[in-house]
Amino acid sequence: MTTNRRTILQGLTGAAILAPYLALEQAMAAQADSVSTGAPAKPEPTEQKAMAYQHMEAMHRVLGPGLWGQEQIAMLVYPKFTALDLVGPHYFFACLFGAKVHLVTTEKDLSPVMSDLGLAITPTVTMADAPKDLDVLFVPGGTEGTLSVMGRTDTMAWIRDRAARAKHITSVCTGSMVLAKAGLLKGKRATSHWVARDVLADFGAIPVNERVVKDGNILTGAGVSAGLDFAIALVEQLRGRAYAEALVLQGEYAPDPSIKGGTLATTSAPVGEMMSEMFAPVAGMFRAMAKA
Repeated sequence: MTTNRRTILQGLTGAAILAPYLALEQAMAAQADSVSTGAPAKPEPTEQKAMAYQHMEAMHRVLGPGLWGQEQIAMLVYPKFTALDLVGPHYFFACLFGAKVHLVTTEKDLSPVMSDLGLAITPTVTMADAPKDLDVLFVPGGTEGTLSVMGRTDTMAWIRDRAARAKHITSVCTGSMVLAKAGLLKGKRATSHWVARDVLADFGAIPVNERVVKDGNILTGAGVSAGLDFAIALVEQLRGRAYAEALVLQGEYAPDPSIKGGTLATTSAPVGEMMSEMFAPVAGMFRAMAKA
């Protein structure tokens, strides 16, 4: 986690003001280790220690007990997934102090996995080596790649196994189709990309036309960009509202698109009809997977 935070902070700050924040993280990590092992925390240089604890005190005051955690988060990566489904939530998850984010490949090695539009993501672990007990299991969506992974017995078995113990079972876009195919959404309220959302009923789920839907320990996000709203909602569940609000500000998430729309109800009729007709076969393919 130290490397992830250092990379993020270097992108946001100059070298002159970076040191106190790195010292803060080191102090927090040492404090967490001392609690779990009983060993005394390693002393920090006086100036950095003072600065670190000053910031730690402020963060504890605002963020409370949610400041530090030890979540194990597994994000599935498979050939031809939709990159933004994963990258948006990954930003928020990787900014959780103490959390460990695993990019889990469905393939046999750690070679980069290509998204549906050609963006390569380097995984960090294979399904075989991923943690067995997870705080968060996350599945992104796609079209061709998603349909393919729904037909893979090894991947579906892995998802069922990890979901059996995961505290939060989650998805964005048609990733909910994968969860549904695994039998995890029966009788559950869930959402998906508008193209396939109603097909959830074919798997025994209850389709909901909302951007983020929670049902017990199941949290699903609608299409693509909804992954940001989904991630914010999950961060609030994991760490509290103040932490989520801080990350919304850090990410400057204040959408104000020049074209208002993004749903069939808010899109002009000609465009909506054209897109619905274009994507109708996709819904048909997911529906066929429900019958398979």
